[in-house]
Amino acid sequence: MAQQERSMEARTGRNNQRYGPNGERLVAGIVPLSADKYYVLLIQSTRRGGWVLPKGGWETDEATAQDAACREAWEEAGIVVRVTYDLGTIAEQRKPEQLSTQAPKAAYHFFEATVEKQEQVWPEMNKRSRQWMTFAQASAALASRPELLDALQRCTMQRS
Repeated sequence: MAQQERSMEARTGRNNQRYGPNGERLVAGIVPLSADKYYVLLIQSTRRGGWVLPKGGWETDEATAQDAACREAWEEAGIVVRVTYDLGTIAEQRKPEQLSTQAPKAAYHFFEATVEKQEQVWPEMNKRSRQWMTFAQASAALASRPELLDALQRCTMQRS
């Protein structure tokens, strides 16, 4: 995403949300790695307060899930990334009782990316903190979110 394309306004709502053939919300996300692949950047969830990967709805005006994932990385984490791998699609892993109108069934498409720039001012800076973690730290932080842990385990970051 070019510098001039980055908005300081985070998108809200689901008016332009894409849905899959079974009604699942299509979500795109990034596993943002340091250049040496020893660290991954996690952000604070606005819903539960725990740590998550940058992700969000793939919208109808975005040509690809990768475009959506890069936009989410900017809005939620304030980072400019270069996608290096397509980590594939991860099916919904929450139990039916964990789903709600605020958190409906989803299909996740994650991409591994190298963080090229970390800005001090970004759209959701007042809602989220961010933290670099090792693989072990991130695995523990994402333990309650199986779809995010799956994305982390698919990436090529250093495990030690």
